[in-house]
Amino acid sequence: MKNIRIIGAATDLGVDVDGASKGPAKIIENLNYDNTTIINMPKCIKSLDKDDLKKNLKEVNEFNNELFNEVLNTLNNNELPITIGGDHSLAIATVLASRKKENIGVIWVDAHLDYNTFDTTITGNLHGLPLAAINGIATPLTEFTDTFVNPLNTVVVGYRAKEENKEAELGNIKKMGVTVFTNEDILNNGIEAIMNKAIKIASNNTNGIHVSYDLDVIDPTYAPGVSVPEYEGITLEDAYKVKDIIKNNIDKVKSFDLVEYNPNMDIDNKTLNIALKIINDIKK
Repeated sequence: MKNIRIIGAATDLGVDVDGASKGPAKIIENLNYDNTTIINMPKCIKSLDKDDLKKNLKEVNEFNNELFNEVLNTLNNNELPITIGGDHSLAIATVLASRKKENIGVIWVDAHLDYNTFDTTITGNLHGLPLAAINGIATPLTEFTDTFVNPLNTVVVGYRAKEENKEAELGNIKKMGVTVFTNEDILNNGIEAIMNKAIKIASNNTNGIHVSYDLDVIDPTYAPGVSVPEYEGITLEDAYKVKDIIKNNIDKVKSFDLVEYNPNMDIDNKTLNIALKIINDIKK
């Protein structure tokens, strides 16, 4: 197995809730691992303007440009980048750096689709747009690259959110041909079957996969420390099964994210301990 580099992506610019920027340092300080670096978001006054549908766009691009180069350098050094977030807008940089290196698919483990565009977002919170950007349809967020992931190799696992504009997001998804496995699909078929299908789709005619694991896919009873909790999520047992399946297919994994840990929202370090177990087991 390749050497692993842990990259902390300390940003909450993409969400109107503060705290996710503190997540990487909190996790990394408990990892006891040397090959790490942390990228901090630019010094700025974070916009919370409800009428601003491109909140912090310049700053998110500035941050992601730096993260993109860090991940690409890690890949060029023949190391496996594990990026710890931070809000999910950071995955635009991590996925597309991996895609710049070679042809990959994406498995997006998340309670949310993150498939808004600037035409469909109603909040302007940019962590609701990254998967669309990765597929090339929210291009103001991808000024640092011209390479995108094929939507037919893009899979969402664990979707269950009930956003006001979910029909618009689902319309974007359907138009682009992205595969979505809902939480109901997991309950009906089992997480192993769903993840194996996701790996097959994402790796079809590609050189490997990027896995972006949002902790809010887990029911907040077990993992309360996220910025946008959604109830009726996957169990802790299934959360660890996802980790085990990733580990068992690590030869296909070109890069990995664990995102949206928010220490401000955590209770008794429940979510921190889950994050640490996931990262520690994958990097073994």
